[in-house]
Amino acid sequence: MMEHPPLIVTAALDEGSFDWFDDLRRAHFPKARNVVPAHLTLFHALPGDQEPFIAETLKAACARRAPMTLAVRGPWFIGRGVAYRIASAELEAMRAELAQAVGPWLTPQDRAPFRPHITIQNKADPAEARTLCERLQLEFEPFDITAEGLLVWRYLGGPWEAVARVGFGSEP
Repeated sequence: MMEHPPLIVTAALDEGSFDWFDDLRRAHFPKARNVVPAHLTLFHALPGDQEPFIAETLKAACARRAPMTLAVRGPWFIGRGVAYRIASAELEAMRAELAQAVGPWLTPQDRAPFRPHITIQNKADPAEARTLCERLQLEFEPFDITAEGLLVWRYLGGPWEAVARVGFGSEP
């Protein structure tokens, strides 16, 4: 195992929303590959050896914010799976601010345009994924969820280990 595994940063969703997305993920993600809970990723791989700086940066950003309303915009076919698109100018602005602070360490994936989403199926048969997406689109009505803060995880080669939860409005 690496001495300093990469860190992942996700939004901390309100409990009811998290449960709803995680239930969908457990129902539709291939069971053998579903090793992490439902999540809305802001950063996929920040350097673990920079954890103290990253922690302070996240705490400072969260202290200046209140919980955020995120608009769930509907199911999106992602080739071998389905994700729900998320819209929030406030989330995007915070993510851009954080990206600037950790810019030297961003991977190509994290330098790409930010497209907030919550994946409920991936690594599935494309025809199965398309069918699921079409069914979910027929049933979908837009709704809002709440981001209450940020979660930091350590990547362990598949599973993730929870490192920290930083609430919006909490002391830095």
